[in-house]
This record gives sequence, C-alpha cells and structure tokens, in this order.
Amino acid sequence: MHQKADPSFRHDWTIDEIIALYDLPLLELIARANRIHREFHDVNDVQKASLLSIKTGGCPEDCGYCSQSAHHGEVQLDRIDMMKSEAVLALAARAKAAGADRFCMGAAWRSVRDGAAFDSVLDMVRGVRALGMEACVTLGMLTESQAARLKEAGLTAYNHNLDTSREFYPNIVTTRSYDDRLATLNAVRAAGIEMCCGGIIGMGESVADRAAMLQTLAGFNPHPESVPINALVPIAGTPLAQNARVEPLDFVRMIAVARIVLPAARVRLSAGRSVLNREAQILCLVAGANSIFYGEALLTTPNASASEDDALFAALAPQSNAETAPHLE
Repeated sequence: MHQKADPSFRHDWTIDEIIALYDLPLLELIARANRIHREFHDVNDVQKASLLSIKTGGCPEDCGYCSQSAHHGEVQLDRIDMMKSEAVLALAARAKAAGADRFCMGAAWRSVRDGAAFDSVLDMVRGVRALGMEACVTLGMLTESQAARLKEAGLTAYNHNLDTSREFYPNIVTTRSYDDRLATLNAVRAAGIEMCCGGIIGMGESVADRAAMLQTLAGFNPHPESVPINALVPIAGTPLAQNARVEPLDFVRMIAVARIVLPAARVRLSAGRSVLNREAQILCLVAGANSIFYGEALLTTPNASASEDDALFAALAPQSNAETAPHLE
C-alpha cells in the first residue's frame, strides 16, 4: 500500500493542536478518530502481522527500553546468532498458515553492513515475498544503496521507529542521534520502500513529547504507511525496568490521535498489548488501530497468546446467532 501524497492530508500540525486532540473528552476523541478511520479504511480489515527476531542480543546501542542492548549486562537474555534463511522461511510459512499476511524480521544491529549477513537477509525477503506475504525488516541504520538493494529484493516496508520526541530522545538513547534516525527514514523513502515508523509511550515522556513525535511523523510527505504504537514493556535489567505500565486508556488516546493526524496510515497496536484485556484492545481498534502483531513474542517481549488473539478475532467476527439473540427495546 504505497501512500501517495494527498493534498488534503496535513503536514503542518502544531504540537499544541495535537495536545488539544489528546486532551479531548475520551468519547469525543474516539468518535472523531472513528469517523476518520471509516473514511479511509475498512473497519473490519485488521491485519495480522508476525514478528521474528532473526539475530538476538549484543546490540551496541544503549536504548534504555531494550533487552538486546550490550550495555544492559544484567538482562537475562539468550543471545541468538543470525538465523539461517531456511529456518526463517519455515517460520514465515507457519505464520502465514496461522493467518498472518505480513512477516517482519528484526536483527539487533546498530546498522546494516554489506556482506554475508545482509545477503542472507535479502534472501529472506525474497523468500517471504515468494510466499505471497508482505515483508518488513528492522535492521538499524542503512544507506541509500542498501535500501535500494532491499527494494530490489522485494521488501515491502522498513521499520525504523522514532521512539519519542527529538527533545526527550537523549534520555532514552545516546549512541545515535535523532538525525541519524531521520537519515535512515529518508533513505527508505528515496528507495521507494514503505515507511514503518512509530514510537513508544510510557518511557517517562510528557504528552507534549508524544505530540511532538506524531508531529514529526505527519511532517513526512507522504505520511508513513505504517505507524506502530507501542507501550513500554518494563524489562528487568534495563534502565526503564521500574517504569509503571501505561494506563490502557492512555494507549487508546495515543492510537486515536495517531489516526486523526495520520488518516491513511495503518496504525499498529504493538508492544504492550499483552496487558490489555480483550475489551481494551477492541476500544483501540474502534479508535483507529487496524493491525496487530500475531504471535507469542515481539522480538524479546511477551505478546498476547494465539488463543487470546483467536478469541479477539472471534469477538470481532459476525455472530452466527445474531438472528436468535434477544432484541433490547
């Protein structure tokens, strides 16, 4: 779904305008977001995406939320070297059989390096596309020439999250700059690859920081095609281990505001979903989310179980007993 520049979409949102949306009475905010969602999307189309860590741990970055950073020595994590293409593609086929139509692969790298490992990723991308699935990777920073090679291999989307606002970013990451992130996103755009870019709430940021992140995303023309909204999953041994869990309705508000500011994007209800009950997740879908990650883990953090997700989708499906259900006067 390549998103063309649309003159009706705004790229000049102010932070104050976005904060004002966030602060609306909840039911009004959800109603506004749902109207926009219905205008640009089929509300019954909720994409299942599957996410696999193809190389785990040992990352030289110091992202405060991440268990894979080599800086966080107290984290209990099983490091996994680069997986073989055959094993990855077998898991992709299993994910497709379970109903996923997008397969995302993540490697704990600071940046892409040309060589055998990157060649292997290109093979994985080609293999996922041959299965008839969308292919997304997150590999850290990359150059325009590397982005072009991924495009040639058939990559659908490249994930590279902003995480938070430019101002709050140094509190979370010091080993690369906000401009480094933007340079990678610009390389993705230059190659004609869909941009998958969002952030994380619950890291100690303010509502203004959340608004500033959305403002940056809206400044891209066209807007990102895919916007993951994550809630921090505090992990023992990381600097953010003691952070409180995000309130579920704050998650709903962030989804709703993202939907209003980025009307045509696929907004992904991502990490942190495992602590939401079924009804809170459905409220996120009403507010504009139209994708979830399907599977028991998101890289190294827990996700909702397959049985829980099956129950969620069963609740969203047409009810076979609708004709015999009692009618309330």
